Amino acid sequence: MAQCVQSVQEFIQDSFVPMVAVLCSEDAEKLTRKNNLNFSELLRPFCRLTSEGHMRDPNNQVQVVKNLRISVNNVVTRPSVPASGVPGHAHRRLLSEVVLTCQPAEGGVANVITAGDYDLNISATWNATTPWFEAYRESFLQSMPASDHEFLNHYLACLLVVSSSEAVPVEKFLKLSQEQHRIQHSGEYTNPKWFIPNTLKYYVLLHDMSQGDEQRADSVYEDMKQRYGAQGCYLLKVNSRTAAAGADEQIPDPWSQYLHKNSLQSQDPAPVVVNNTAVENNVGGTSEVDGHDSEEKDGVLVNSLDNTHPLQLDTPSDTPGSLDALRAVAVETKPPPIATGVAAATSHGACLTLNDHDRIRLFIQEFTFRGLLPHIEKNIRQLNDQLVSRKGLSRSLFSATKKWFGGGKVPEKSIAELKNTSGLLYPPEAPELQIRKMADLCFLVQLYDLAYSCYHTAKKDFLSDQAMLYAAGALEMAAVSAFLQVGAPRPYPAHYMDTAIQTYRDVSKNMILAERCALLSAEVLKSQAKYSDAATLLIKMTSEDSDLRSALLLEQAAHCFINMRNPMVRKFAFHMILAGHRFSKAGQKRHALRCYCQAMQVYKGKGWSLAEDHINFTIGRQSFTLRQPENAVTAFRHILTNDSQQTSTQQGAFLREYLYVYKNVTGACEVALPQLPLPCINSSATRVYFGHERRLAEGEKQAATHVSLDQEFDRDLAAMWQDLEEQVVAAAKRGVVPATFQPTQCCLNSQTDNLRFPLAVVEEPIIVEVVFRNPLKVPLVLSDLSLLWKFTLKDFNRPQPQEDSVGDAVAISNEKEASVPRVRKDDVIATEVIPEFYLSPEETKLARLKLLPHQTGQLNILGLVYNLASTSSTGDTTINSPSAAEGTSVRGRQDLEIQGPRLNQTKEEKTSVSHGPDRRLDPTITPPMPLLEVFFLQFPTALLCGEIRKAYVEFCNVSRVTLCGLRVASTHPDFFTFGSSSLYDTHYILKSHI
Repeated sequence: MAQCVQSVQEFIQDSFVPMVAVLCSEDAEKLTRKNNLNFSELLRPFCRLTSEGHMRDPNNQVQVVKNLRISVNNVVTRPSVPASGVPGHAHRRLLSEVVLTCQPAEGGVANVITAGDYDLNISATWNATTPWFEAYRESFLQSMPASDHEFLNHYLACLLVVSSSEAVPVEKFLKLSQEQHRIQHSGEYTNPKWFIPNTLKYYVLLHDMSQGDEQRADSVYEDMKQRYGAQGCYLLKVNSRTAAAGADEQIPDPWSQYLHKNSLQSQDPAPVVVNNTAVENNVGGTSEVDGHDSEEKDGVLVNSLDNTHPLQLDTPSDTPGSLDALRAVAVETKPPPIATGVAAATSHGACLTLNDHDRIRLFIQEFTFRGLLPHIEKNIRQLNDQLVSRKGLSRSLFSATKKWFGGGKVPEKSIAELKNTSGLLYPPEAPELQIRKMADLCFLVQLYDLAYSCYHTAKKDFLSDQAMLYAAGALEMAAVSAFLQVGAPRPYPAHYMDTAIQTYRDVSKNMILAERCALLSAEVLKSQAKYSDAATLLIKMTSEDSDLRSALLLEQAAHCFINMRNPMVRKFAFHMILAGHRFSKAGQKRHALRCYCQAMQVYKGKGWSLAEDHINFTIGRQSFTLRQPENAVTAFRHILTNDSQQTSTQQGAFLREYLYVYKNVTGACEVALPQLPLPCINSSATRVYFGHERRLAEGEKQAATHVSLDQEFDRDLAAMWQDLEEQVVAAAKRGVVPATFQPTQCCLNSQTDNLRFPLAVVEEPIIVEVVFRNPLKVPLVLSDLSLLWKFTLKDFNRPQPQEDSVGDAVAISNEKEASVPRVRKDDVIATEVIPEFYLSPEETKLARLKLLPHQTGQLNILGLVYNLASTSSTGDTTINSPSAAEGTSVRGRQDLEIQGPRLNQTKEEKTSVSHGPDRRLDPTITPPMPLLEVFFLQFPTALLCGEIRKAYVEFCNVSRVTLCGLRVASTHPDFFTFGSSSLYDTHYILKSHI
């Protein structure tokens, strides 16, 4: 479970605080509205006391109350959460928006967690807290409905607020007091609920310093002290400046951080507020709310895209495909921003100075120390005396603890053995409820020892009456009280919490109370490093009635697994996947994406290809939904490039969605061609052939053999031809081979020497043979397939088009033209286009593409450009499938990146891994040269020893450049000679040969 900013003790103390109601007159409400606040909102930032309070327990011992916080709310006579324990639409919507608005910080510093063989890169917020969970938990606990079986959320006091500008303030106080009495005792309202019949009424006279008569306010206050006592009233002076003057001076705004956490009492769609000036803080609607169906459930809409099993990758072929869902997302309008109770741009407290802040803080302190705590102390004493007199026990309940628990214990029956008496109700004056009321009072003022004793006693009484809801409440608070006792005299009774959760959930059918109990117990277990128990508890609380709650608890369970002494990394990842799935169903797309991305770190590269496919597929969908198409493309790309073990149907679905997402990305920004992952290209197997295809023999002519793409490379034969070529060059250069000599290589491959730039001749074709492999079980269709190149002019015999200049040369590329099929720069390099290239499932196939240079210079072949499409049906392997007509094809490129041979000559090269260049795709285009073709006539296929046969050889220059200085080299020059009708010619030829 993620760490919390607060300690566990502080968290529990803030979860159960004294409740104070507020009734304001119209004039008082108008006065506070100058600051864009109502009276309860005005007090909210100052409700935590900074100094210690003191009170006496029933044994007359002084007890210290530290860090006390009170909760002040307007009186709302309509419940925001049904008493049945089933959260309503407004309650679910508020919690969903709280989680939705709290997202992890983007660009945060990564925190690498090493666990075994795993290095998990988790956001820095993980090390401190998961703020969305804390925000949810805080809002959930603050919106807990008041229940009849406990008194923790019942109002202890009521602030009656009247403006000093009233004609007769005392009469207004009387009316408000009568209104509060009517609400509490008339029986017309079931809400709000009050702690005790004699509710503390505290009279507050609100004075506007900027407009009111201060002397009159002081006079009225003196009269109030005579009527209500100095400890029962207060004069609060506010608005020491006007709003216009406040605009010039910057005063801290402590209200903003509280206003987005508005209680459901003000979030209810139609609140019935006693004040005439009801404050409407309706939350703006959004489609991303909690739900558990693909349809509308309790007024909550959830995307049907996510109503699937977490491990289901795609919908069956007979139902609407997921591609339709993506299309629906693509045309969906941008969701409206989430509105909070008060607009973000609204300033608060514009009429208040820092002195006013101090006055409000002092007012809260005076009310608590001189009014609320004495009132609670008096009621604890009264309840203690009543219980002692009714039970006939010793004078103090506190001193009688040992007597009560010293005897034999009542055996506790299991939940299955107890009958369902969740509907049992005690009358308000029942002794069992008085014990519970006293326990709650003691708990609220931090008297945890006495509270535990009372809870334990009440638990036994409730169990004996089989009042299971009451017993569960007593068990829950007894466990919490035992944990909070100073010095921890007894271990935390976790089994109390387990019994309470089981009772709430299975007997009382109240998931709200069960969730509260689980949240408290999980925090306690986590603080004791019992992460396994905490994770088990949180997982048990997941159910189908709330996807948001299940998602948050599963995520916290995942953090429990990773926080264990021996981290359980795979359980962390598995539960993050489950949390991401539930987040997605709840409409929390960003949280879902975050969970899947964190889990991917565990599954990636471990050989779990199906799990990787599922996670990448979901990340792709969620990213596309969140309008992050680049991330979506990256995720889908991983699915298609790995050796997938998916079925052909599933691979076809992956490919269709990938193409659709890719098309949206390229449509949004048409700057450069995107890199396509399919098909796979074996770049190192690329072969390059320079020159024309040789003419075939005609009639009796027999063509001399030449290097071609159809024959396998023979290293020994190539070495022999290179040796013969060197002999010819040496003969032409007077027996010396020039240092710049470069053997002629008409066909380059991975076995040839590619360290130098090969030579190609202008107006002679360059054929590039590329090896494609389709890794999928579905066919692929490539259309408009051609080569990408960049050409640098070296010869300027005529004016050239002025384009991207590189130094003194001109660089020309067909990359821009290649983005539009059939638009090419044929005046420089003629590029062949293959209209359609079909790849069967798992097929390896060759493609030969031609370039015809028309000018001299340096050519760089960069890669391939093509349209990628899939067939319309996975089982349809025909080329005529209407994939192009459906618009599911995208145009992209793949670069041909060939790694050169490893260098192993020098010491540095031997001790490091470095590779030399491979220039086979970077030919130098030279001016025209002669091109010789040779044909034989009557050439013998076999000879006898010593036999002389005459044969004819035909030399043909197919180039426009004159060929001269013809020389012939042979491995066996003694086996043949040249003859002619002229002896001179024969002598010349032989001489030239020798």
